[in-house]
Amino acid sequence: MDKYLPEGLLFEKDRLGVKMQDEKFIIQAYRDGRCLEARAVMCDSGHNLHFRFGAVRGFMPYEECAEGIREGTQKDIAIISRVNKLTGFYITDLVTEETGEITAILSRTKRQKECRENYISQLVPGDIIDARITHLEPFGAFCDIGAGINALLPIDSISVSRIPDPSARFKTGDDIKCAVRCIDADGRITLSHKELLGSWEENAALFSEGETVTGIIRSVESYGVFVELMPNLAGLAEYVPEASAGRSASVFIKSINPSKMKIKLIIVDTDEHIFRKKTKYFVSCGHLDFWQYSPENSSRKIYTDFTVSPF
Repeated sequence: MDKYLPEGLLFEKDRLGVKMQDEKFIIQAYRDGRCLEARAVMCDSGHNLHFRFGAVRGFMPYEECAEGIREGTQKDIAIISRVNKLTGFYITDLVTEETGEITAILSRTKRQKECRENYISQLVPGDIIDARITHLEPFGAFCDIGAGINALLPIDSISVSRIPDPSARFKTGDDIKCAVRCIDADGRITLSHKELLGSWEENAALFSEGETVTGIIRSVESYGVFVELMPNLAGLAEYVPEASAGRSASVFIKSINPSKMKIKLIIVDTDEHIFRKKTKYFVSCGHLDFWQYSPENSSRKIYTDFTVSPF
């Protein structure tokens, strides 16, 4: 739902940067109950957020800065971290000061509660949604899935090809697609990403034996070098001295074996420079109940059943 996009997307989609400099636009947005987004310019000592829209000042009271602040379930860092970041809100009041300046009273809490009630609470495992990367940790990526409400994308759910850290795949601010993997009793959502990146066969179909292509060396083992061709596809090459994890490599595709899900490669050259390809989504909308990565004739069955909780 466009109204509940990750924070920042509404600002870009509706081109609010210029529009919100117009006092008349701000007044009309208040009358219409329109959701807006802008960058917080300051968090004061009372942890209230301040904004500026042309001649109009924006003031967001402490308890209106984030869902859970009033109840004590949200930490103040959730407010402090909004400074210089695009933040969504409703204008709940317009106050004319003695100087004649207009102050818009803002509420992010109202928007987040509305988003949770009308959108997030309706999500079920397997739903494919928009997300924006907000923070990276060694164990996964935190994603804004609507109005600044976060969900966790664990590192082992990012792609089939193993990565040492989420930063090998994403950076803060990336807009991605995700599938809802599970929802706990408290409504916290865990996401998955790999199911949208195609099965083994779908990825292997992009390559042919005899081609020389670019990949990323993901690991160097005693028995060979694993080279990622796509986030959901890797091949094995014989060891070469210049191979090290994280380097790019040009590789010759020697053979492709669907029944064993094996691709044999020969490393032609390696380089420190890595060219990150745009993420290719084989599924980008709708709903998944079941996803199978492995080919039907493979003895190994790799799949995700969204109707069954992983816990």
